Amino acid sequence: MPKGYWISAYTTISDTEKLAAYNELAARAVTAAGGRTIVRGGRVLAYDAGIAERTVVVEFESYEQAVAARESAAYQDALAVLADAVERDFRIVEGVD
Repeated sequence: MPKGYWISAYTTISDTEKLAAYNELAARAVTAAGGRTIVRGGRVLAYDAGIAERTVVVEFESYEQAVAARESAAYQDALAVLADAVERDFRIVEGVD
């Protein structure tokens, strides 16, 4: 069964305190949902879209698990804290195998 991935590319971060609070809540929600963060921040070399602020990749055992984690009450609480602190492109994608 193909894995599921959350992929977030941040274009702007306007409130680092809200982002830090979100990160703490989101990490708990991801862990509770069986996810594993495999990329968070670090060095980025952006070629096409020019999005180089911050990139996060979270791996789940399935696409369905990734969707359920995004819709969970725990993650919704994290999003409420994040509010307007960032602009990002957030996607859930299915792996190839």
